[in-house]
Amino acid sequence: MRSRYLFSQRFKMAALIENPAKCEIRSVIRFLNAQQVKPIEIYRQIKAVYGEDAMNESSVRKWCIMFNQGRTNVHDEDRSGRPSLVTDELKQKVEEKILENRRFTLTTLHDFFPQISRSLLHEIVTDHLGYKKMCARWVPKILTDDHKAKRMGAALEFLTQYDKDGDQFLDRIVTGDETWVSYKTPENKRQSMEWHHTNSPSRPKKEKPLLQTRKVMATVFWDRKGLIHVDFMPRGETINSDVYCETLQRLRRAIQNKRRGMLSAKVFFIHDNARPHASARTREELHRLKWEIFGHPPYSPDLAPSDFHLFPKLKEFLGGKQFGNDDELKEAVTTWLKSFAADEYNDGIEKLVPRYNKCLDNNGDYVEK
Repeated sequence: MRSRYLFSQRFKMAALIENPAKCEIRSVIRFLNAQQVKPIEIYRQIKAVYGEDAMNESSVRKWCIMFNQGRTNVHDEDRSGRPSLVTDELKQKVEEKILENRRFTLTTLHDFFPQISRSLLHEIVTDHLGYKKMCARWVPKILTDDHKAKRMGAALEFLTQYDKDGDQFLDRIVTGDETWVSYKTPENKRQSMEWHHTNSPSRPKKEKPLLQTRKVMATVFWDRKGLIHVDFMPRGETINSDVYCETLQRLRRAIQNKRRGMLSAKVFFIHDNARPHASARTREELHRLKWEIFGHPPYSPDLAPSDFHLFPKLKEFLGGKQFGNDDELKEAVTTWLKSFAADEYNDGIEKLVPRYNKCLDNNGDYVEK
């Protein structure tokens, strides 16, 4: 009796335990019941340690009776519940219909299985079979096996060089491309979003953007440290290999002035395979400059840093702005490129590594954003 009293005193002196598991309280009841402690005393000790709401007295008595009758399990018994309507046979039939037409709607699927509710069909499709409906996305071209092989070859070449030289390789990359900048660039969908009350009578509206004829072509070259050179094509001129080679000569002078030591350390030059870039005249000029060229696979803007990183941010900056002449537009673009954070330029170059890795993982297919 003295040991039972001391045990009781320890319970009273213990700190309050909050949010106990049900099985923990039942284990205490089973232990004290085996010590022949009366149910009312067990209830008092539980209340002292676990609080008023842990378990009422009648439940304590109920569990003492069940333990006296031979029960040993302190967990809830499994409940049978309603038998599931989802069988392996039904899942197989639903999947066969999905594979016949991946653009089905639940209404269409319900026509084949009228005995199954739409909510249960949705559960089968999403939870049991793991399908989700996805919109098609725009790509430059449906890639052939040859295109994918070239993309994988470029990825392997890039990653091999990166594995060899590490971060020093990224330090020597110079990349560039051309893009049109318009006098008036429409806002993108995210920029035009507004807060409106749920009871607002109508949604905000904006005009459909028209094809802009007043625009200027900008040629931008950069590396992980920032902008190196930007050129704007004069009106009436067309970019060709001769014009592009003159731009490369100006780029070389800019590298010499802004990136001391890069020319002697070797430049790794990345540009796409547009005709002026891939012409024999341009290849000769690049050979004369002694720059290492990484072949850019065709139809691969997802592997061009200017296309997937720099130019989208430039267009976002220009969104909603309007300019009156070429000089205003050029000044705005140049100022933004110079003020663009160095960390942002660095991120664009560093993204090449995971993108080329994903290209290999996708067997040469496009890399998602």
